[in-house]
Amino acid sequence: MSIRRVVYLTAIFGALTALAGCAFSFFNFERRAPWHDAEERACLMDRSVLPSAYIQASSGIDQGGVCGIWRPLHVSAMANGTVQISPTATLNCPMTAAVEGWLRSAVQPAALAWFGAPVVEIKQISSYACRPRDNIQGEKLSEHAFGNAIDVAGFQLANGRTITVKTDWLGDPDDRGFLREVFSAACQRFKTVLGPGVQFHGDHFHLDLAHHDAAGTSRFCDPRPDGPPPNRMPYDGGLISRADHLLDFRTTGSIAPAPQPGPLLNSPPADTIDTELSDPFGAYDTQAGQSGAE
Repeated sequence: MSIRRVVYLTAIFGALTALAGCAFSFFNFERRAPWHDAEERACLMDRSVLPSAYIQASSGIDQGGVCGIWRPLHVSAMANGTVQISPTATLNCPMTAAVEGWLRSAVQPAALAWFGAPVVEIKQISSYACRPRDNIQGEKLSEHAFGNAIDVAGFQLANGRTITVKTDWLGDPDDRGFLREVFSAACQRFKTVLGPGVQFHGDHFHLDLAHHDAAGTSRFCDPRPDGPPPNRMPYDGGLISRADHLLDFRTTGSIAPAPQPGPLLNSPPADTIDTELSDPFGAYDTQAGQSGAE
């Protein structure tokens, strides 16, 4: 082999090594946990989510074997197309199924109870994104990097009313009651639920299905709900069109059961969301005292 060829190959190898080093540095040598792909494949095989005009599967996302989704779903609406997801979210199958279940069993019944109108749009501000938590180099990857998380900023009702986390978490009693009810219900279905009072979460609910323990069942919620959400009559979109007047949706009743929730942790799982609970730039001091409050 000529000296020129050896020098050329050495330079190429060095460049590739440098690039790999940058990637490893950025992601702190993190490797993709096997359970991400296993849960996604199981969800698809169980047909927990079916492709449609508003839930469209696409080719896999694989960003260097770390970030990615085995079979990403582009979700523009849920509830048989009656509830828009804006903008379109890119999620994995388990997260799509969990949000759909939360919408049907908690969000819609709560909207009917508090406002007498169903939700027609969920406003989200982040779904899939290949990044570390809080975009801090060297931190562990966010669940957003696997399409296993969504940030919900607000809800649009059929009567034109809009409820946002940023403006209504401390708003009038009905808005506060609705947001706290759906937040509490999210703590029953998701593994991590963060909202106002947690640094960087003053304008949205962060929902994900992270594994905080070996069994993947532990949950962490902040602010911690005072108690479980009320049982509501199951939502049926036809009720509105069939009824001469709105039923009393404050009446409690049975709902489709969510997966059995695991233990609720008393302290943050540092290996999962440590940086999301800190504010190195002092940007969140206006709500820093609200953590754990109503």
